[in-house]
Amino acid sequence: MRAITSTVFNKHTLLSVLIDSAALLFIYYMPSISHITNLPVYLIEPMRLMLVLAIVHSKMPNAYILAFTMPLFSFLVSGHPGFPKFFLIITELSLSVFFFYFLEKRTGNIFISVLFSIVLSKIIYYILKLSLISLVLMNSELVSTPLYIQAITTLVFSFYAFLFYKKQKTT
Repeated sequence: MRAITSTVFNKHTLLSVLIDSAALLFIYYMPSISHITNLPVYLIEPMRLMLVLAIVHSKMPNAYILAFTMPLFSFLVSGHPGFPKFFLIITELSLSVFFFYFLEKRTGNIFISVLFSIVLSKIIYYILKLSLISLVLMNSELVSTPLYIQAITTLVFSFYAFLFYKKQKTT
């Protein structure tokens, strides 16, 4: 019984549950937070933020679970993003997780792995989005969040991951 309890309630499982819960609550309440604070919270890329937290503080399967469930949850709860963009976001976030673990395994450099996983997944996202817009399957601007804000958040997320892993190595 003790082995089952320690497996089910180990530190990583608990941390994953907390991150997942926080992610879904943040996504659920983001429109209200934006409205109450009169700040465009969506510009900080909340799904990407929660995904980076999952990558840094939990394990790969949990990051993939969030990559799939956050857009799905948002779509089911608020109807946003719209149907085509919902699939684009799942693709982008899942590719980001894939690229991170792929690059981290080969380079060992957390900053570079987070940075390039985000950049590569965004490039593919914009290629797919442009294709959907061109095929008239999506009626949207190609870039809705200014690129300079995306660049800043990408650097901040990459730097956070770098600092966290650096701290882990020194303790």
